[in-house]
Amino acid sequence: MKLLQLLFFSFFCSFSAQKNLAFDSLILKDVRDLLSDDYGNIYLYKNKDFSFTKYDSLGIQKGKLMLTLPFKIQSVQNPLNIPSFSENAQELKFFDQNLNEIQTVNFRQKFGFIRNVYAEDLQQIWLVDESMKRLVQYNFREDQIVNSFPFNINFEELTDFLVFESKVYFLGRNWFSVYNFKAEKIFETPIEDGRKLRRENQNILIMGKNTVQKWDQLTLKTVFSSMDAQIVDKNSAAYFVIKDNKLYLYHPYSPNKSEGNEINFKEN
Repeated sequence: MKLLQLLFFSFFCSFSAQKNLAFDSLILKDVRDLLSDDYGNIYLYKNKDFSFTKYDSLGIQKGKLMLTLPFKIQSVQNPLNIPSFSENAQELKFFDQNLNEIQTVNFRQKFGFIRNVYAEDLQQIWLVDESMKRLVQYNFREDQIVNSFPFNINFEELTDFLVFESKVYFLGRNWFSVYNFKAEKIFETPIEDGRKLRRENQNILIMGKNTVQKWDQLTLKTVFSSMDAQIVDKNSAAYFVIKDNKLYLYHPYSPNKSEGNEINFKEN
């Protein structure tokens, strides 16, 4: 079933970016975040009611979360195990493909104030411990701290971070920086409307409000831009854009990126 779904999604991705896709309508008002996995599933987060809803490539609702506190979905690149962190609750939760809770990791008793979390895999996570000014590698399966690195930097404006190949990538709303484990700054640059970081193989991508940039050899390269967009996201096959309360798909190899395929869902 998943293979058929992926083939269906890839088929539509191969069309010209100006071709409309035949879906029902969806009201996208109040959507705060948009995510997409490699099976064509679309995930929408609304901060207004702390809801997170999953739709498949046909626009059918597959699951919905309704939490009592604000939370942030880190990634849906593994749709079978979706990590979500709540700074208010100081908890990391994992959800399955139907958005059923699998596991909860509580940080209150073992750590100080955790500003942000990066789930590296299904065993280890990285924690920005703001109260102790450190970066912690933590094996939550065994409840064991693997490494701890002093990081005496300002985490107040931190939006997102990830760790890859002995480098730490930090993202704020208006800046992006790269450090080594000695807390030595390797790179920093101002950006606009930084939302989240994503790793694709060896590439580090910065998702902004209306751009996707790639960190490349101490520079940032814009790989996608839609200046009138409200939110942009991508999976390995395409870019997704919300603008004018409509959802569009952009094929990366389209000769004309100024237009996208409109995707309309109907909300239950």
